[in-house]
Amino acid sequence: MKMANAINLLLLVLPLLFSPALGHFRIFRPREFGLYNKEHVLGPHERFGNPFGNPDDYKSRLHSMHDDVGTPIDGELQQVEEIEKKGDAGGAAAAGDDDSDADAGKPAQLMGADDAGGAAATTAGLGAMKGKVHEKPFVSPSGFNGQWELFSKNSGVSAMHSILLPKVEKVIMYDATIWRISNILLPNGECRVLDPKTGEKDCYAHSVLFDTHVDNLTPLELMTDTWCSSGGLTLEGNFVSTGGFQGGANTVRYLDSCVGCKWREYPTALAAPRWYSTQAQLADGRFIVVGGRDAQSFEYIPPEGQHNAQPFFFDFLKQTLDPEENNLYPFVFLSTDSNVFIFANNRSVLLNPATNQVVKEFPVLPGGHRNYPASGMSVILPIRLFAAGQVLVCGGSAHIDSYSKAEKNVFYEALEDCGRIRITDPNPVWKRELMPSPRIMGDMMLLPTGEVLILNGAMRGASGWGFAREPNFTPVLYTPRAKLGFRFRQLAPTTIPRMYHSSTVVLPDGRVMVAGSNTNNGYIYDSMFPTELRVEKFSPPYLDPALADSRPEIVNAAAIAQLGYNGKITVQVKAKPAAMILFNLKVTISVPGFSTHGVTMNQRLIMLGLESVNPTAGQPGVFDLAVVTPPNSAVAPTGYYMLSVVYQGVPSQAVWVQIK
Repeated sequence: MKMANAINLLLLVLPLLFSPALGHFRIFRPREFGLYNKEHVLGPHERFGNPFGNPDDYKSRLHSMHDDVGTPIDGELQQVEEIEKKGDAGGAAAAGDDDSDADAGKPAQLMGADDAGGAAATTAGLGAMKGKVHEKPFVSPSGFNGQWELFSKNSGVSAMHSILLPKVEKVIMYDATIWRISNILLPNGECRVLDPKTGEKDCYAHSVLFDTHVDNLTPLELMTDTWCSSGGLTLEGNFVSTGGFQGGANTVRYLDSCVGCKWREYPTALAAPRWYSTQAQLADGRFIVVGGRDAQSFEYIPPEGQHNAQPFFFDFLKQTLDPEENNLYPFVFLSTDSNVFIFANNRSVLLNPATNQVVKEFPVLPGGHRNYPASGMSVILPIRLFAAGQVLVCGGSAHIDSYSKAEKNVFYEALEDCGRIRITDPNPVWKRELMPSPRIMGDMMLLPTGEVLILNGAMRGASGWGFAREPNFTPVLYTPRAKLGFRFRQLAPTTIPRMYHSSTVVLPDGRVMVAGSNTNNGYIYDSMFPTELRVEKFSPPYLDPALADSRPEIVNAAAIAQLGYNGKITVQVKAKPAAMILFNLKVTISVPGFSTHGVTMNQRLIMLGLESVNPTAGQPGVFDLAVVTPPNSAVAPTGYYMLSVVYQGVPSQAVWVQIK
């Protein structure tokens, strides 16, 4: 009898030992605590309390310590400490330095676009440099910490989705049709007929073409519901939108990059409903659409006017689905080897789009959940021509039930950690860093300098209507190649909460346009966080007014408007200094990303190779930059890019180039 009671008690207790709710106690280690059964070695910033659960029990001591970021989750602590004691001396790379071998395999005549230095050097000498190279974070001499400007008081629609259109330099902003209301009517008395039998109509616009130079907009009619949809730009710079809600879920939409153009919508183009899915461009120019609510599959956007018969089942999405989902709006990036990196919840794989098979599984990223509704942020870091591709994932929630708890007014603190991984390494490992503050459903944007701007979002809760608290007003600048412990910098805060359903766009002049935020079921202006129609522009530190005369200016835009692969171009730049130092130069190209729900799809920045810089004959103050273009479409897919020249941390006004 006693034995039977003991067995019954054991059967009762055993399930609790494996409960995710107990995962934050050190003796109950969740599966993700070990990577492929390898023991986790605590870094110096993880020695107190629980490194992966609720951070309240160790945060006070953590923030008083040295910010030892970048410690390999799977590395040796002693090795990290010994290397860090050496500082910058010698050529050995710190275990947490993802860029120490960035120049390996580089042709002797080619300067890496973002190698740091401060003295003049010959081109031949640059190729011979070895060892780790740290980039110093940009700091304006005047201490300028960024500046916010209220650009518009009324965007017409609350910008749930945004993307910059090339050629016209206007932003398409849209929300959803389900509410049948916005703050702007369709022109000329136009209305969308909702029910032919009853005659019910919707006369409001749910998308606008927003001018980035002056406060002006053009309302555009949408027929299908774009609520929580996805998108990207084609070779010709035209916009393709996929998915949405109900009748819009299987829709593919097209909007050409021109003034006066209208939406073209195909409601049955996709085989599966795509609500909260992610769209990404491939090396061959096609788009893949991954996931969505109740859509554990992927498919490729068919040619305009055609329809997909069936999707491809994706078991990875089934495996990463938990009771609160936490795998919607997956992070999807084209890898430099033509495969597709897909991250959902806390796991990631590499998918071969030629065979539709998973070719690599990555270690689990510890700490919690990173995708909607536990919405973290992610980018593929600036791509250099002779370096491994890297992905950064930040924020999210440590708790599997952050969404359901928020429904009951319990708002967990968001994660403040980041994971960074080389996705093209044979044996990749995640390396952890800490942001200055917790953040959920923020935006992560690639600036023309190669820095990462982290902004918007909240410090508690989850994505959803009214499910977050404590807006995170303070942007953070992340310098990927800075020395460990010096990568994050807090910037000037805004005063406008940008929470659920906000979006962000990087503009050609280097400023960042921020719009939207609607945590309400409809357009509501008297709630805790009212529906937001104001549009701001943020000037990062490199736009310090005191440095206005230091901005380089590209003077031969027409000559470089069309780029090919694996070629060379001459970029002519007008600048103040009598001589430009090669070490202090970068030439970058970036794709406008599609921003929604803390995910910026297809965002990509490439550091071009830089061979030499010489004065332009007969043109005082003008310099010829010999630039190497990307090697192939896996590095830089075809399409429109903003090309910028960065000198001493200050970018030029970008010019549009097309790669094909």
